[in-house]
Amino acid sequence: MTAPDLAAAASVIDLASKVVDSAVGQLAAAGSIDDHQVLAYDVAHAASAVATAKGLLDYGAKGDLEGRITCAFVADAVADLAGKVFGQEARWGVEAGALDGARDFLATYRAPEFLAGITDPGPRHLDGDFEMVQDTFRRFADQKLAPIAEHIHRENGDIPEEIIEGLAEMGAFGLSIPAEYGGYGEGGEGEYIGMVVATEELSRGSLGAGGSLITRPEILARALIAGGTEEQKHEWLPKLATAEVMNAVAVTEPDYGSDVAGVKVTATPTEGGWLINGVKTWCTFGARADVLLLLARTDPDRSIGHRGLSMFVVPKERGDGHGFELVQAAEGGAPGGGKMEGRPIDTIGYRGMHSYEIALEDWFVPAENLIGLEGGQGRGFYYQMAGFENGRLQTAARAIGVMQAAYEKARQYAEDRTVFGSPIGEYQLTQAKLGRMAVIIQSSRQFAYVVSKLMAKGEGAAEASMIKAYVCKAAEWVTREAMQIHGGMGYAEEYDVSRYFVDARVLSIFEGADETLCLKVIARKLVADAKA
Repeated sequence: MTAPDLAAAASVIDLASKVVDSAVGQLAAAGSIDDHQVLAYDVAHAASAVATAKGLLDYGAKGDLEGRITCAFVADAVADLAGKVFGQEARWGVEAGALDGARDFLATYRAPEFLAGITDPGPRHLDGDFEMVQDTFRRFADQKLAPIAEHIHRENGDIPEEIIEGLAEMGAFGLSIPAEYGGYGEGGEGEYIGMVVATEELSRGSLGAGGSLITRPEILARALIAGGTEEQKHEWLPKLATAEVMNAVAVTEPDYGSDVAGVKVTATPTEGGWLINGVKTWCTFGARADVLLLLARTDPDRSIGHRGLSMFVVPKERGDGHGFELVQAAEGGAPGGGKMEGRPIDTIGYRGMHSYEIALEDWFVPAENLIGLEGGQGRGFYYQMAGFENGRLQTAARAIGVMQAAYEKARQYAEDRTVFGSPIGEYQLTQAKLGRMAVIIQSSRQFAYVVSKLMAKGEGAAEASMIKAYVCKAAEWVTREAMQIHGGMGYAEEYDVSRYFVDARVLSIFEGADETLCLKVIARKLVADAKA
């Protein structure tokens, strides 16, 4: 087995970074990113992979297997970059052969024999406390989520209340809520890493019935922490921490997805509060939710874009998972008669949470439910971003959990299935595929820990977008190959691996569609930094 060479890996990463920097310089000089979207998109993904590789170097120094995983990932990331650059050197602002210095490294660490020798994703190197978090949530996922995950997927069923109650008892909904507001968050990197570890393990059991359950409270909690008054924090955060209140997020609209500044749903002042009118879509968990975190236009002047948006906590009754109609009673200051109708949107995967198109007609929201009260008017976009930044890191953790589940099933099937007289796990092609899966999973996981530490210091917004962009796309490849290793059985619903594949497909769509994330967030940040 070839020994890892971390010095060479660092040198190759440096070479790749220069190529990416050159392309960023091209974009900066060109003016509008939108005139060069293909280049900007490729640069954003390349930068994300390079950032992941850089974040892996410390991990690679912790042992032989860790070093081999690091070298294999770096080689793959640079090979992918080379494919993007080849024939497009002028666009990237580099000479032909700009990555030739990495040729020997790639030949060594992308060799099938090298990949085939990586037989597991390696140790996580978590501190003892986080190992305990991992064990606790993995046990719950194995015992409670895995047995029901396939039934929920096939029947498009609801998440059982005992799952919500069980997670609440474990403190899953209060991981990022400060202790002073009834949660378990104590600030620092531990809060973020704990959330990542828990989310991964729950998503390994079920994306729809586990990992995603704790995302929505996380988004609302972050929005409240960013802009809520003390009274609002004390009112809502303890209820979120105990799951007394479960929430959905109502931001997207039929004509406005990632283009949040165009939101049309209106909030009009009325006696004692606001009346909400309009339609939201892709409101996941909208029926079961007790409140919606809703973004609405409070300033009728649409020309001011996102500066006219505000964020509300919108109470509602629980509705039927397969569609609901609610009529507001005349109580608690509400004039009565407000209507809310939820139409379910059937999806190929990610079932259990259920997504809805929700129409609101004169739905009354008390004045005290405007996040930030008077000072929060026009600040809704920023409160949403505070919630979604962490949501992107959490989505990456969900992707890692799905990949881990798919890898485990594929490896077991490869051991058990015999073809042409031998277990398929003994064939080089299968071994190389499993090796590459292991490399991607651990590299993604370690970068998630790196981003967690950055976010704990108030940094890492760009890296949170990068990890989502990289990991969610990688999850499609990992689950696809896990399905392929199963052959025909991978296409059968009775095998979990088919569910992982369709679940993984949603990850590059929500919490910021991949294209929007790359063009409007990552590429813009790279160009802004280059101009600074």
